[in-house]
Order: sequence, then C-alpha cells, then structure tokens
Amino acid sequence: MNERVRPGYRLSTDPSDVDKTVVHRWLSEDSYWAAGRAFDLVSRSIDGSRPYSVLTGDGVPVAFARAVTDGATFAWICDVYVDRPHRGRGLGGWLVDGIVADLTAAGIDRFLLGTRDAHEVYRRSGFAPVAAPQRFMEIDRRPTRAAILADLEFADPGQG
Repeated sequence: MNERVRPGYRLSTDPSDVDKTVVHRWLSEDSYWAAGRAFDLVSRSIDGSRPYSVLTGDGVPVAFARAVTDGATFAWICDVYVDRPHRGRGLGGWLVDGIVADLTAAGIDRFLLGTRDAHEVYRRSGFAPVAAPQRFMEIDRRPTRAAILADLEFADPGQG
C-alpha cells in the first residue's frame, strides 16, 4: 500500500509524508505512553519502523502510527495518535485497519498492540485480549513506566 483515500484524507506509507516535528509534539506532549520523549528518540523510532500517516487533502498531518515488524511473521502496532481536532471521525480505526491490511498482504499474520483506553476502537479492527498473557514477559525500563502502571490501576473498573 502506498496510499488509501477517503473523503478529505489520505493514508500514506511514504516516510517522506511523516512530519517528525509534529509527531514528536503529539507523542511527547499529548500522549500518556510517550510523555516527555526526546525528539531524537521519536525520530529514531520512526526511522526503524514502518510509518503510516493520515493527512488532509492539503497534506496537513492529522494522525500517525508505526509498525515494528520483521516483515514476515509479526508486527507490533504502536504510537497510534489522532490529532484532537480530527478525533471522532473514525480515523484511528481507518489507520489501524490500513496497517493491518497492508501488513497482512505482506504475509504477516500476528499483530500486537497495547492501549489504556481505546480497546473498542481496536476490537472493531479485529483485536482481542492476548489469549495467553502468562506466556509474555518483558523488560520495561521506560522512565514513564511507573506513571503508565499507576494509570492502569485507576483505569481498572475493579478498583475502588
């Protein structure tokens, strides 16, 4: 996929369509998972991934995501972000659906992502909770890890 179109928007896989300055601002200033992330780190993460951008017909960036993949068997979809003025228009789902379709066409059949609050968006795109979470392990040294985990405690409906 090089590009998909819907009224007023286009979804691009062209790395030259990524405005790293805008993506850095979105992630570092308005996301819970990448708060305070340095520009260099955002830039390197984009360079090491398959970036996907949603732009207006005028070329203004309005959404972004990237896929970390081996290009054959597995992809982790991350840094999914839709600019606030463009939320509520189905762009997040369209973006994720485009990524899944693009990578499925490349033969990838396993996808993973993480979210605190957009489960329903991803469920509509075919995602489900990890079937065997006890099989997954991690090393997480992010400086924001404590804040992210604290948010999870408060987001759990089973917690007071």
